[in-house]
Amino acid sequence: MTVIPKKALGQHFLVDDNILGVIGRLAELEPSDVVLEIGPGLGVLTAFLADRTRHVHAIELDRSLGPELRARLGDRSDVDLVFGDALTLHLAALDPASTKLVANLPYNVATPIVVESLDGLPGIELWCVMVQREVADRLFADPGTKAYGAVSVLVRLAARRTGFHAVSRDVFRPRPNVDSALVAFRRVALPDSFGTVKRLVSAAFAHRRKTVPNSLALAGYASRARAVAALAEISRGPTVRAEELSPEEFVDLARALEAGDESAHNRHSRVTDT
Repeated sequence: MTVIPKKALGQHFLVDDNILGVIGRLAELEPSDVVLEIGPGLGVLTAFLADRTRHVHAIELDRSLGPELRARLGDRSDVDLVFGDALTLHLAALDPASTKLVANLPYNVATPIVVESLDGLPGIELWCVMVQREVADRLFADPGTKAYGAVSVLVRLAARRTGFHAVSRDVFRPRPNVDSALVAFRRVALPDSFGTVKRLVSAAFAHRRKTVPNSLALAGYASRARAVAALAEISRGPTVRAEELSPEEFVDLARALEAGDESAHNRHSRVTDT
């Protein structure tokens, strides 16, 4: 059967077995691992993972790949093949629970899948993902650099990078027009306020060329006055832009904004009681 990759789904199938050993090393595969693979494509990586781990949950959007995947994987009981959108499926309910995310991620959904898995899949201990080189550079970019953005802040708060490997375009079919890379990172303890920080970071980078107070106001997250006051609490001025703040400063800013909200609520309550 000839499978024609779908450009609209960002499909670039992994066809070179030589890269599998690199993935296995960076993913630190163990026999007890339960792996979540998103975008199994033709099943080359799926079979490799299943041979070395306890279980694989393979999530595929394209149902037309079913015959190819089933032909490669056979009736093995250690692989669950699930057809659906990884961004809408309740992946946290998969049984057994996933402990690692190892995947050649479809180009058009790589960033949201990584970001949503940080807090949406708390059982994931380690990620090893194949992504566009541009995306790979963003994941752990430093503040003040062109690559630094919302995803950089969130990933750096949730994990520490453990491996990186540039990947040749020749390991894919069709051959992509962009470079790719494998990035591996291991979970660290999330800040208690991660959900709040996630919303704050999204609003702060929503208008990247604006100052943080202006961006937060335009995004409807906080008034400019509140943002200026909160920035002062973390020793930052009103002209700072999102790309200048470190991940840790975003955590502090979220707390300062929350403290300001609580203070304002208490003042309002006293006035109402009076």
